[in-house]
Amino acid sequence: MKIFLSASIRGGRDLLPTYMKMHEFLQNEGHEVLSWHVADPELEKTESVMSEQEIYQRDMDFLRNAKCVIAELSTASTGVGYEICSALQLGLPVLCLYLPDANVSAMILGNDSKLLKCRMHGNFGELEKEITTFLDEMK
Repeated sequence: MKIFLSASIRGGRDLLPTYMKMHEFLQNEGHEVLSWHVADPELEKTESVMSEQEIYQRDMDFLRNAKCVIAELSTASTGVGYEICSALQLGLPVLCLYLPDANVSAMILGNDSKLLKCRMHGNFGELEKEITTFLDEMK
């Protein structure tokens, strides 16, 4: 399945190891992660040569080609919020994951769309379980 992985880039890269594990898990399960760059430790170098318009167009193209979105929300990010809203407007199912101490936007947690699922995770095992459940429900 083609999946759009959404996670903080300019908002902070403290959870990069988590994004990398998510990407690896999805690939190992046979999925295509369109937005692989989210888990790229060299991303800042790559995106520094791209214009904002090129980044926007790339990400919107990925969203249009995805079957669902999996977003890690523990680090606040305007871009992640924008991608979630765009995905919902495109009719894509979205799984939002976050750590217990994260300050997640009420605009996401309070949205009762049937396409949106928000789940807390405390470790990578829980994260993996939530992703598996979400993807199984889509089948």
